[in-house]
Amino acid sequence: MSQTKGFILVVDDEKDITLLTKQFLELENYNIISANNGKEALQIMEERYLEISLVLLDIMMPQISGFDVLKKIKAIEKYNDILIVLFSVKNFQLDIQKAKELGADGYLPKTISGKTLLDYIKKILDTKK
Repeated sequence: MSQTKGFILVVDDEKDITLLTKQFLELENYNIISANNGKEALQIMEERYLEISLVLLDIMMPQISGFDVLKKIKAIEKYNDILIVLFSVKNFQLDIQKAKELGADGYLPKTISGKTLLDYIKKILDTKK
């Protein structure tokens, strides 16, 4: 039996994207927590931050954007060990630059394959060890 590798919080207002992402990551035995919006993500972070290794965060969401969620997470010291990767259909250099400036640990376009997603997540989590 393979061992679970860690908790990943997937934040996206599109349920199909969340489900598909969850299914891919579970293939590699990651535990997934999901949130449907930024407010819910921040609440989960507060309750479960000790369990979360990485947040895969959509940018375009109602109420609180992924950029705003990123700013709030990065402003709280107890979350410093949690990696934040923005995950968006917006694959523009300006957005990638803004993500870096706000402290994101990575940026992935939603157009990537499941294998590329898995490879990227594994690589970024390995850098944390």
